[in-house]
Amino acid sequence: MSDVFQLHRGNAPLLVSLPHDGSQIPEALASRMTPSARRAPDTDWHVARLYDFARELGASILVPHWSRYVIDLNRGEDDTSLYPGQNTTGLCPLVQFNGEQVYLPGQQPDAAEVSARIERYWRPYHQALRDELARLHAAHGRVTVWEGHSIKGSELPFLFEGRLPDLNLGTANGASCSAALQARLEAVLGSQTQHDWVANGRFKGGHITRHYGDPGNGIDAVQLETSQRCYMDEASYQYDTGKAAGLQPLLADLLRATLQQVD
Repeated sequence: MSDVFQLHRGNAPLLVSLPHDGSQIPEALASRMTPSARRAPDTDWHVARLYDFARELGASILVPHWSRYVIDLNRGEDDTSLYPGQNTTGLCPLVQFNGEQVYLPGQQPDAAEVSARIERYWRPYHQALRDELARLHAAHGRVTVWEGHSIKGSELPFLFEGRLPDLNLGTANGASCSAALQARLEAVLGSQTQHDWVANGRFKGGHITRHYGDPGNGIDAVQLETSQRCYMDEASYQYDTGKAAGLQPLLADLLRATLQQVD
């Protein structure tokens, strides 16, 4: 049992990674944050609940306990920007998605604290991810890591202009998964009219998608950034079972399309 993450091990060649689902912040750290940041507003709220059906498909599911404000598990440990020239947040974020500060004046983490957080939180999650991918790859010869994310999509001018599409597929411009898999996923998205979508738009996939995706060696990686309006109330953070029930069949179809990679 880990206090950093929870791992459900399945037997299908599919690992659902939810690196921003965690919302916990240690009290000693929260006391250094602004009142708005203490609410962990940039959490990918309820994505573990949204993707819980993946257990029935045999998927493994990896979920962290801690907030991205503690450390962002979808950033490289060197904190290289994923989107040079665009506003974004880093490994230990100093700003929120709305552009406001995370920390009270003078309370930002120094380099030593960032290094300690990497050892305490980042490395265990990524070791678990690597180990589970290796286990599934050894069993099947090909495996997909599905990065499940969500974001407040109605209005975030600090990060993007206008309205984000409902579903934002990221494959590092096609580099992180096979062309056949991307084509199947786009076919699933294109066959429905309930949700608008884009492939490799504002969000092309984070560190995990780009770093672990190695389609030539049997590891596909895909990120889906879902606008939270599709399954919850963005203002109150409350899960909406009616909206979620309308979205989950489409998500299930997408995950089934990934499983077609292995005969």
